[in-house]
Amino acid sequence: MLSVAIIGTGNVGCDLLLKVIASPGLRCELFAGRRSGSPGIALAEQHGIPTSTDGIDAIVAAAGSFDLVFDATSAADARRHWAILEPLGLSMVDLTPANLGQLCVPALNLEACIGERYVGMVTCGGQAAVPMATCFGQATVGLEYLEIVSASAALSVGPATRANMDEYVVTTERATHEFCDVQTNKTMLVINPAEPGTVMRNTIAVAATEAVDMEALQSLTAAMEKRIRAYVPGYRIVMPPVVAGDRILMTIEVEGRGDWLPAYAGNLDIITCAAVTLAEAKAGAIA
Repeated sequence: MLSVAIIGTGNVGCDLLLKVIASPGLRCELFAGRRSGSPGIALAEQHGIPTSTDGIDAIVAAAGSFDLVFDATSAADARRHWAILEPLGLSMVDLTPANLGQLCVPALNLEACIGERYVGMVTCGGQAAVPMATCFGQATVGLEYLEIVSASAALSVGPATRANMDEYVVTTERATHEFCDVQTNKTMLVINPAEPGTVMRNTIAVAATEAVDMEALQSLTAAMEKRIRAYVPGYRIVMPPVVAGDRILMTIEVEGRGDWLPAYAGNLDIITCAAVTLAEAKAGAIA
């Protein structure tokens, strides 16, 4: 088993912790944050996981106890944490939009990321939409412009994500550029205030004037959906690619397992499942 630590006790950190506990290849040795009253600290203690409110200092003090650190804090903190952890020889899987180094979307480049010490998991919208964006790129000759709109329930979006809106957009657009053959792309994040919370939804759109092979696009997106569902069971296409006025668009939803927040919080599952998939692949490579 791969010994891991998690820093960040918010929504993403808590959902990640429960998935690590359920993983046959990972063992959590430390769950660290900065608030003693955090529900996440109480959650970890209920499961017998060692906790600390000393944040990165606790990670450094116990650095010899684990092989990998999951960072579920904020983009600014993650950059600072990696500057501290890199000289210690630790590996880090970053679930913030810190936009450092290697980016990983398991459906696209899992094998290439296994040996990397630092890996960024893009964003929840990036994990959900960028794989489908690559399908548009593969089915189009000279794709000029692609747009991603990602909507998540306000009840599932914590303060760190709200503070990182700019970083979210920049990192998702970087991933789209790196994985998809498109000249220009745009990302928009919508925080839906509806109650009860609505399931995470992502729309990918290109101009109808693009030379898109619709038959190839339908086939590519169906195959990509199957690939992603292998590690995110709640991932599904709800509207296959269609021509709608002056655009060609498709819509996908991500329903969560309900580990930490209710099933509408697919924005948590899409990135925590991706991070666990990478960590399990690292564990397998070591074994």
